[in-house]
Amino acid sequence: MAKHHLSNGSKRIFTFTLALTGVGIFLALDLPLPFLFGPMFACLFAALTGLPLKGFGDISVGARTILGVAVGASITPALFHQLPTMMVSIAMIPVFILAIGAVGVPFFSRVWKLDQTTSYYAAMPGGLQDMVIFGTEAGGDPRALSLIHATRVLIIVTIAPFVLSTLYGASLNNPIGAPATEIPLLELILMAIAAIGGWKIGVRVGLFGASILGPMIATATLSLGELIHVRPPREAILFAQFFIGVGIGVNFVGVTFKELKRFVAAGIAYVALLAILAELFSQLVYSFGLGGKVEAFLAFAPGGQAEMTVLAIIAGADLGYVVTHHLVRIILVITGAPLIAGLIRRSRLRD
Repeated sequence: MAKHHLSNGSKRIFTFTLALTGVGIFLALDLPLPFLFGPMFACLFAALTGLPLKGFGDISVGARTILGVAVGASITPALFHQLPTMMVSIAMIPVFILAIGAVGVPFFSRVWKLDQTTSYYAAMPGGLQDMVIFGTEAGGDPRALSLIHATRVLIIVTIAPFVLSTLYGASLNNPIGAPATEIPLLELILMAIAAIGGWKIGVRVGLFGASILGPMIATATLSLGELIHVRPPREAILFAQFFIGVGIGVNFVGVTFKELKRFVAAGIAYVALLAILAELFSQLVYSFGLGGKVEAFLAFAPGGQAEMTVLAIIAGADLGYVVTHHLVRIILVITGAPLIAGLIRRSRLRD
């Protein structure tokens, strides 16, 4: 890969310009999800060719707060009435995680010859950053974990819209939100306070996924108090899509051919296994009348929480249903991670 000696500021300007170009190309060619896929693929191709890209740090994290607000706005008294009917499908999440572990850990350790710790954290469908941090602390390979999880998210985000539209007949042209001009000013101000305040308080109290869960909790409180009645404006959702797309592409900066051949290939192969498991569970949920086809697919699709929220909004799915399932999955994976790490460490000591 070529070496570049630009400042971080210059790299960010280049990355932003490139991502905007991606949006423009997707809009001009009338391709789907231009504000998500345009930046994602533009940055992915640039990263793979060694161009100097740089992520946007707190701006990208801040963009996720918009999705937290969108989810929080969907938490209404009606959702609580719906919870009892969700309990059976939610109870399937731990079984889903165990099935993933039973397939994924041997897949990475025996087929791809990764060590046991890296194999466990590579297999678990948690958040990308969480799995890399926990896995590294437990003695796993951070580069392998980063690339495997980035590949998982990239492929699921790329394939899911195609599956939704062709197999499930979902429209991807659902209104993602009203224009800002149509939302009362007071509600816009309350959403901004919930987004920033929820994020910062979440960070301070050590809430995992604080950028999404903090704003979600704050907005849910406002929604249940009937102070907020709509999700964030269309412009804000597009802003969030843009920076999530950039973030996915930038994850591949600095990847070498050797890493492509090993870790990215392992991630691609693993997604095929995950897809089979996810489809099996989503079909069970739908067959037993525990959720709609689109909702069941999105609830069990093992992508990132932010990315699945975006897709649920675009597909017009029941956001409360989809996000509740993902929250349970991520909470179980994250709380279980330190326990499993301890077991792995103890088995290493015995060996």
